[in-house]
Amino acid sequence: MPSVLTYRVSVADAAAHLFDVELTLAGDVAAGQRLTLPAWIPGSYMIRDFARNIVSIRAEGPAAALPLRKLDKQTWAFDDPAADVRVRYHVYAWDLSVRSAYLDRSRAYFNGTSLFLRVSGCEQLPHEVIITRPAGAGFTDWRVATTLPAVDVDRDGFGHRRADNYEALIDYPVEVTAHTPIAFQAADVPHEMVIAGRHDCDRARLADDLTRICNQHVAMFGELPVSHYLFITMATGDGYGGLEHRDSTSLMCARDDLPRPGMDKPDEGYRRFLGLCSHEYFHLWNVKRIRPEVLKQADLSAEAHTELLWAFEGFTSYYDELALVRAGCIDRISYLELLAQTVTRVLRCAGRHTQSVAESSFDAWTKFYKQDENAPNAIVSYYTKGALVAFGLDMTLRDVSSDSVTLDDLLRALWQHHGKPDVGVPEDGILTLANALSGAYLSDFFARYVHGTDELPLADWLGRVGVGVQQRPAADPADQGKACEDPPAPAQAKPTLGGRWVADNGAAKLTHVFTGGAAHAAGLSAGDRLLAVDGIQALPDKLATRIAKLPVGTQVDVHAFRRDELMTFTLTAQPAPADTVTMWPLADAQLSDAQRRRRDAWLASVV
Repeated sequence: MPSVLTYRVSVADAAAHLFDVELTLAGDVAAGQRLTLPAWIPGSYMIRDFARNIVSIRAEGPAAALPLRKLDKQTWAFDDPAADVRVRYHVYAWDLSVRSAYLDRSRAYFNGTSLFLRVSGCEQLPHEVIITRPAGAGFTDWRVATTLPAVDVDRDGFGHRRADNYEALIDYPVEVTAHTPIAFQAADVPHEMVIAGRHDCDRARLADDLTRICNQHVAMFGELPVSHYLFITMATGDGYGGLEHRDSTSLMCARDDLPRPGMDKPDEGYRRFLGLCSHEYFHLWNVKRIRPEVLKQADLSAEAHTELLWAFEGFTSYYDELALVRAGCIDRISYLELLAQTVTRVLRCAGRHTQSVAESSFDAWTKFYKQDENAPNAIVSYYTKGALVAFGLDMTLRDVSSDSVTLDDLLRALWQHHGKPDVGVPEDGILTLANALSGAYLSDFFARYVHGTDELPLADWLGRVGVGVQQRPAADPADQGKACEDPPAPAQAKPTLGGRWVADNGAAKLTHVFTGGAAHAAGLSAGDRLLAVDGIQALPDKLATRIAKLPVGTQVDVHAFRRDELMTFTLTAQPAPADTVTMWPLADAQLSDAQRRRRDAWLASVV
């Protein structure tokens, strides 16, 4: 058996967005071999069929070409060569996301799932990657940023690198461009962020905030399981997203979300970016090492269903913003505003009455990642509602244990029992461990809020940590939830359409119609192009105001095109639903000593 498999990655044509990949196989493993490209990437639960981006592929022996047979959408095979085989293929890379691959004359980026064919039977062998520097004057300032272990590289990172096996190989994203480096230490371990794309970032501010956030997560779990960590960030006009890896993460952000020199305190955009960084770093433990059994065993050729994503993404979504206030990056009012926005997003999703977070987890492949116009009415996010269930579980653990056990303790136990020894979490593993830690029987909580669709008792849970909450109608379309120092005044409900729309050639084209809203009751549907309301043109930017001015109960005609047919609908003005939240810290005089202690402990630094 050979000691290593070798891939050479080159730029075939940056303008055409083509990578050139060459895989070398020794003859003793090449006979009857099958080569497969993954159908999905860990951390993003949708079949993406990366093999569709292979635009050409051929195999060669020492003296002649070898016929390749395509067996299915992502698998190739060749028969009995006499000696070494080289498989060469071009991959189209024009996906500006964190999930696939991208190439132009300004930047190269790839995940191994998009470029590296899996050699059947050789998955446990070392895999070597040779990253070559593109030829030409336009690439002289390019540098490689990756945690793929180096064997022999030049000062810019080009050259030989090696992964222990195929699973490791596809877990090291690679960024190649003229990036901006930001180095810092967390838990005495080297960390780095590289930023690609144009930006005006206050690097010192960002390094300081990331240091504090990372230290919070390390302190909570008790140890850092890597010797270095890399944040790969692409700054664009309006990007957002992240994907976790074993000792790095790939991020996309809007360049305006990066901290600006002279910024007094984090604005909404910078809070969002810090939350993204915090989320992906938390995944270093929760998902990358603490993971469901089914994901630990996944072969990436087909879906791997689990009901546990609500915990792996929901727990992470709960802690990503909680860490910001614990680290002192934001104040308590800012944190409550973020929490209020999460609650608001869940309340605006009628699908929470239909789908549980366990079902949302299981059906992520076909529902959450493939949302259509009916999604708000039919599904719930295991991220956002999962975060609220995590909060509720935190409060419940504190209650049943007289504040001796918290969700922090449950995560540490998951790390010790499953993450550190690399033992997958069974489908009932979280409930079992929570019961054991708390000494209580939590099956009712899981039945109602994880596997059921009971409304979350958020006001009760928040009250236990001294937080007041008002559920109210939105003040305007920009109102996504708020926090304040004092109790707000009662809010008055104004009529709303009960849907979402976009501008479409002067008309308001409905993208979503919410079950039970005015548009739904009138018979309107997604795709309808609204032309007029009560005889007045339905201008997209004025439609919300137009509806809001109608007296509740008033009936008006709405003219709209459905397909190419003009139709008339009767719309009855309905008050806006109470689907928006304001939170505030209750005054100390209103709280018991136990409530004050619990609120302080909940938000306190764990470092």
